[in-house]
Amino acid sequence: MFERQQVIGRWGSARNVLWLIYHNTVRSVRKTHGSALWALLINILQTALMVLIFVIMFDLLGMRRMAVRGDFLLYIMTGIFMFMVHVRAMSAVIGSEGPASPMMQHLPMNTAISIASEALAALYIQLLSIAVILFVYHVAWTPIEIYQPIGAFSMVLVSWFSGVAVGLVFLAIKPWAPNFVSMTSRVYMRANMFASGKMFLANTLPAYMLPIFNWNPLFHTIDQTRGFTFINYNPHFSSISYPIYVSIVLIVIGLMGEFYTRKQASLSWGARQ
Repeated sequence: MFERQQVIGRWGSARNVLWLIYHNTVRSVRKTHGSALWALLINILQTALMVLIFVIMFDLLGMRRMAVRGDFLLYIMTGIFMFMVHVRAMSAVIGSEGPASPMMQHLPMNTAISIASEALAALYIQLLSIAVILFVYHVAWTPIEIYQPIGAFSMVLVSWFSGVAVGLVFLAIKPWAPNFVSMTSRVYMRANMFASGKMFLANTLPAYMLPIFNWNPLFHTIDQTRGFTFINYNPHFSSISYPIYVSIVLIVIGLMGEFYTRKQASLSWGARQ
């Protein structure tokens, strides 16, 4: 009855939300491992191992001639980096805490803060991993030359944005069909090992094969990244706008589904997820 009501205004509310997102992002980074440094090192090792596997596979299958003229290892890394950013962002959003989570009992915590924190934590880890790997490669192996670094970095953000969008749709469905989402998200990630186009150039594909890959936003971001990275490659069959538009549509659908799901939240969902 005698509780004092404090009016903080719109800017104060925005500041508090950003502060909550920051702290929850730090919590998300440290959630898997007690040390954020270990989480970073493990992610770097996983990314480097995937790069090594693809280099060996390209050598064994004689696929080096399919790469763009330039640094072959950088060609491999552009595809792996975009794939990892997209998939990790999607997985982070799917794994974010839902409306039935005990954390949601602590105001002003809500699902939007949880989703934003998980997505930003995934982006933070991936950007640090990319920076460390490129720095070590630049110093220890050969100097790196990126034709348009700002454009290449923007494609990293677009890959992350599209991963968040796909993850948000899965997250909205997750409380209603957790097993279906678990299986479908794994299939999507496995399919993107090939459907993302990181093993070849879009310009080298015959016309009848393009529709098999054109639906995938990640296919466009990887191809555009190589256009920004290599001066000798000009992508003709991919666009920057397509993954952005698709991601916006998916985010709208995901937010609508998440809003409806949050209104139907039940504590019994915690036992099903």
